[in-house]
Amino acid sequence: MREPEISPDGAVRVGVYICHCGTNIAGTIDVRAVTEYAATLPHVVVARDYKYMCSDPGQTLIQQDIRDHHLTRIIVASCSPLLHEHTFRAATAGGGLNPYHFQMVNIREHASWVHEDRQAATEKAKDLVRAAVFRVYFHEPLERREVPINPDVLVVGGGIAGIHAALTLAGARKHVYLVEREPSIGGHMAKFDKTFPTLDCAACILTPKMTAVRTNPHITLWTYSEVVGVEGYVGNFKVTVKRKPRYVIEDLCVGCAECIEACVYKAARFPDEFNLGLGKRKPIYLPFPQAVPLVAVIDPETCIEFKSGKCKKTCVEVCGERNAIDFTQEEHTETIEVGTIILATGFQVFDAKRIPYYGYGVYPNVYTALEVERLVNASGPTSGEVVLRDGRTPKSVAIVHCVGSRDENTNRYCSRVCCMYSLKLAHLIKEHTDAEVYNFYIDMRTPGKGFEEFYNRVAEEGTQLIRGKVADVYPEPGDGGRLIVQAEDTLLGKVRKIPVDMVVLAVGLEPQADAQDVRRMFNITCSTEGFFLERHPKLAPVNTFTDGIFLAGACQGPKDIPDTVAQAGSAAAEALALIDAGTVELEPNTAYVVEEACSGCKTCVPLCPYSAISFMEATQKAQINEVLCKGCGVCVAACPSGSIRQHLFQDEEIFEEIKGVLAHA
Repeated sequence: MREPEISPDGAVRVGVYICHCGTNIAGTIDVRAVTEYAATLPHVVVARDYKYMCSDPGQTLIQQDIRDHHLTRIIVASCSPLLHEHTFRAATAGGGLNPYHFQMVNIREHASWVHEDRQAATEKAKDLVRAAVFRVYFHEPLERREVPINPDVLVVGGGIAGIHAALTLAGARKHVYLVEREPSIGGHMAKFDKTFPTLDCAACILTPKMTAVRTNPHITLWTYSEVVGVEGYVGNFKVTVKRKPRYVIEDLCVGCAECIEACVYKAARFPDEFNLGLGKRKPIYLPFPQAVPLVAVIDPETCIEFKSGKCKKTCVEVCGERNAIDFTQEEHTETIEVGTIILATGFQVFDAKRIPYYGYGVYPNVYTALEVERLVNASGPTSGEVVLRDGRTPKSVAIVHCVGSRDENTNRYCSRVCCMYSLKLAHLIKEHTDAEVYNFYIDMRTPGKGFEEFYNRVAEEGTQLIRGKVADVYPEPGDGGRLIVQAEDTLLGKVRKIPVDMVVLAVGLEPQADAQDVRRMFNITCSTEGFFLERHPKLAPVNTFTDGIFLAGACQGPKDIPDTVAQAGSAAAEALALIDAGTVELEPNTAYVVEEACSGCKTCVPLCPYSAISFMEATQKAQINEVLCKGCGVCVAACPSGSIRQHLFQDEEIFEEIKGVLAHA
């Protein structure tokens, strides 16, 4: 259909549509009065109100009026452009107009939701509509551009979220680069013994998926690696990955562990990171028995060969013909090109030392929940026996909920998983030791499928559930090594002091320590809590504000394993939708340089957050890559010569909008 940009009489003809939005707008604003006022404004030939403009009848009304009244500009005054600007642009295009001859006015968030005075809110709505009418006169017809999509995908993080996303994409025959900075994939889930509420063996669930990643021909797995640079734009990202040396050739090692046995350190002496320091390892080690890849790693900080060069190299000798050990390996980088990126970088647990009155790091029998996960695990440092550091089996155990969560002094948010994993640990500790277990909680939150039933099961097993926040943990007088847990029992209305052998702190989930660095690298944003921020909490929970980059798992916020897997699948589906489309449309509201006015001062070049501006030495002028440009307007505002302008935000449009706001009704 040919776009009727000019009416038969050559005039600009504006249609204005005011939405009631149920009572969201109409409850505070006199919609009929705004509509009657809009009809008196210059160039307005149609002014209507409708209860729900975003509905099919509302959009059909706009399209019919475009044809019947030869409208050349459309204004809809309703809610947030973030929600419905695309909807009404599509409706405008469906009526035969260029979609950028549409202007949206937000009279819900900007007027009805922020005012109680009906008269004042109505007058403000009139001002905003008038500003849009003045502005839309100068709108120019714009066209979207299409760029091709590279079908390869980068998944950053090899926990359960990254694993599931990679396998989903690989199942659709897309090539995936899975980058994990630890020596093995698996993440936190690999450290768990069982999962709530079904008490499934974590390794039994996870290990087959880890192995599937290793054997899938469509997945390139890079462990012990980190992303250090990202350039480009949706569909065409160029990513630099730093690969750290293992000093063991990955393709030659078979994971036999003979080199570990032959190491000159006959006994393990160094803290085992996977077991959180509860066990020891040698300078050459396998991360854990089910590691993928099952390849040894040499720690240069503890290896004699790296420290003094005087090692007997018995590990090299025993490796024999395989010759997998290579002390000359060096760090190197790989550069890959992908079309989409999924961030699944996970979380870190709260550092319990930040709450000193719980005694973590001071009293040896105070543990974090993750440490207890390793104690009860058959592959853990004690082969599944829950024993204290002095070798005793605990007879009584206190589990303290909400450590680093729901706390004004640390994190105000709920970490979502702590109640359930505390109940799980109560069950497992009781199963392993038959100890008396006390759970101190603020509120018990069990909202998931099967969660309430699991809570009832643990309560029926004899776990004592005490509603009250623990105020202090201190040693019992004497040399027994026991601890006193002091808390106010809010159900009994009294302070209780309970002696126990072991205290378990249910620590919350926090963003990774380098989350801010990562978000800057990928040009995304973080919430106030520090987790990566989604585009919309309900309608786009896996998208980011940078097109082509998606979120999966606990890097976006605390969540349990089922929610993590569901979000990973959703992120993979979003990436697949982009890839299978073949191309992606780019918004045309980009900046551009008027070369004859550019002085070549380079002010704009370092200011662009998307690296879209380059300086052309041949012409001594700035140049903007419209594919990289996101239309943020920073360069437009900063240009001292005014040579940078932006489509949809031209000076005439902005000045007229200001004039319209300030004009008297």
